[in-house]
Amino acid sequence: MSVNGATYLFGVYSNDIKSSLGYDQTTLNLVSFFKDLGGNLGIISGLINEITPPWVVLAIGAAMNFFGYFMIWLAVTGRTASPHVWQMCLYIWIGADSQAFANTGSLITCVKNFPESRGIVLGLLKGFVGLSGAIMTQLYHALHGNNTKSLVLFIAWLPAAVSVVFLRTVRIVKVSRRHEKDVRIFYDVLYSSLALAAFLMVVIIVENRFEFKRIEYVGSASVVVVMLLFVPLGIIIRQEFYEWKNSKNGCSDAKIVPENENTFNQQTPVSCIKNVFSPPPRGEDYTILQALFSIDMLILFIATSCGIGGTLTAIDNLGQIAKSLGYNTNTITTFVSLVSIWNYLGRVASGFASEILLTKYKFPRPLMLTFVLLFSCIGHLLIAFPVPNSLYVASVIIGFCFGAQWPLLFAVISEVFGLKYYSTLFQFGAVASPVGAYVLNVKVAGHLYDKEAIKQLGVKGLVRKPGEDLTCLGGECYKVSFVIITVVTFFGCLVSLVLVVRTWEFYKGDIYRKFREEAKCASKAINDVHPDETG
Repeated sequence: MSVNGATYLFGVYSNDIKSSLGYDQTTLNLVSFFKDLGGNLGIISGLINEITPPWVVLAIGAAMNFFGYFMIWLAVTGRTASPHVWQMCLYIWIGADSQAFANTGSLITCVKNFPESRGIVLGLLKGFVGLSGAIMTQLYHALHGNNTKSLVLFIAWLPAAVSVVFLRTVRIVKVSRRHEKDVRIFYDVLYSSLALAAFLMVVIIVENRFEFKRIEYVGSASVVVVMLLFVPLGIIIRQEFYEWKNSKNGCSDAKIVPENENTFNQQTPVSCIKNVFSPPPRGEDYTILQALFSIDMLILFIATSCGIGGTLTAIDNLGQIAKSLGYNTNTITTFVSLVSIWNYLGRVASGFASEILLTKYKFPRPLMLTFVLLFSCIGHLLIAFPVPNSLYVASVIIGFCFGAQWPLLFAVISEVFGLKYYSTLFQFGAVASPVGAYVLNVKVAGHLYDKEAIKQLGVKGLVRKPGEDLTCLGGECYKVSFVIITVVTFFGCLVSLVLVVRTWEFYKGDIYRKFREEAKCASKAINDVHPDETG
């Protein structure tokens, strides 16, 4: 997951696409929309994951990642004839859609393996995706300096290679284990990832103040890879050794139940068409159609279309926003890295905090989503009405809020609609992001940017030449766009309050009780089969 956030690096190389292919901002935002559509339209990967093991989904994703970004690299470097706009949209859709396959293959698997810690699991794994932008930026600088065109080739081969290496390690394993031990290990991984984020933050600040040479970039990238990125792996190896040692002594409390033994959740199959409008109680396993036609899913779709669509528009336009306000190229890279780090912090914070608040105080997750949407409005206003250095604060707020929404969205879907068809429902929830981004990014931000740029050319008595990129300068370029985005996000905040009211009683109950009962059944089954091995 730490190398599968290539979509968040679009702000670094988007100017290369724009200048190399002569796009205006509306066309660039259209390409950006297909990137967002690919990164979040993972319904196909979800359906494949329903009937195949996770490694199949990961392998398909690796192939798509390499093909999509490799074709973009060929285009921006002039190694192929300039592609049509629809071809660029297709390439970036394929490349970005590989991220949905990686999410499906790894994240869905872990949620099913640790259902009682789903908020923590979602926060951690989505956090590493958020942090991947900063990680890959350091690695790319170490290998290619400041050649942003080479970044496209880098994100073509690295995620694909990592997925191939770890194909068979990602799998669903039914285990009867102590929930407290899981949580302790998750916190160890959290601390290591926080150390990584802190190091990256320091490096980014230093890079912004001093001009790094290749050797400095190599040094920082080496620390990321060798000293910090593999610490979580060390934590897991330590725990596996502990389990292996205890199993030899006959006192291990983590017993594996064979995957082909359907010990629990045996229900009589029913027609998915017949009961579309007669869903089970919240928390039980909905069919795909029952979930899609439910009011709860509609509310989630509208709220996240407004919220994630708005923050994603800000992230995708970050390079152009910074350029219009007079920031240099190195600073633009800094903004992208800051968004990546705070994207990570938002994900782990919302995942861990929502799990703690839910477990201890029955604090409903949809209410936290409402607060996050409200907070993101501040970041949008800072872009609409910029002051000196306000973009630093805006990038922090928007990165945090963008990241915080994802674990909350996916956790709510898993809790309200169950885990039986989570691979597919997870992807339907993510579709809201490109829908909101298309309206706010292409139709609002891109259109108004080009309108202001043409106005500025007219003031200078100039006319845009065919094939020439369209550039706008000044705070007016995005003012109206982000006022509109602020209003839309606040509307999404109000819509999410409706879900809070509808699910209030559900979250005040014991939503994880059935998983504890299943664990007891699994433990009893193991004891019946191996009575002499129980501790």
